[in-house]
Amino acid sequence: MKIAVMSDSHDNIWKMRNAVDWIKKNNVEMIVHCGDFVAPFMLKELEMAGVPVHGVFGNNDGDQHLLTRMSLTGLKNITIHGLIGKIEAGGIAIAFTHYFDIAEGLAATGKHDLVCFGHSHTHMEERAENINGKSTILLNPGEIMGKDGSPGFCCIDTDTMKIERVDI
Repeated sequence: MKIAVMSDSHDNIWKMRNAVDWIKKNNVEMIVHCGDFVAPFMLKELEMAGVPVHGVFGNNDGDQHLLTRMSLTGLKNITIHGLIGKIEAGGIAIAFTHYFDIAEGLAATGKHDLVCFGHSHTHMEERAENINGKSTILLNPGEIMGKDGSPGFCCIDTDTMKIERVDI
C-alpha cells in the first residue's frame, strides 16, 4: 500500500493541488496529514485525491470547530483525529501528530511501526529505538507550503517500508 505523508500546508492551495495530482497519478491509497491545514478550504483540496485522508490539528489550525464539522458533514474521505492520530494501514501501525516531542514519545512505546509529525517544516527520517528493543521510523515529511525550503511530502510503500521524498 502507498501512503502519502504530508504536513504544514498553510493554505498553499497551489502546492496542495500539485501534491494531490501526484498522489492521483501514482496510485497512492491514503493520505496522512500532520497538521496546519490552516483554513477549512484545504480539506476540500485534500478530498479531491479521492482516497481516505487522516489528519491532526497543528498550532495554526485556528478554527478547529469548522475543520471538524466539515470533515464530519461535508466531506466523505476526511477524518480529523484531534491532536494524535493512530491507524492501522497496509499491515503497519501508524501514529501521527504535529509535534516532535509527542512523536518521540509515541515512537518510544514500541506500539507503532511509523510515527509521523510536522511543525518544523523540515524533512527528517530516522529510526528511534523503542522499549521493545526494536526501532520505529520517525518521519517529518517537510512542508507543503514552501516557506522554509523545498515544498513536498513523503510517500511510503508499506510492503517495503521504502520512503520517497516528493518535491512539488
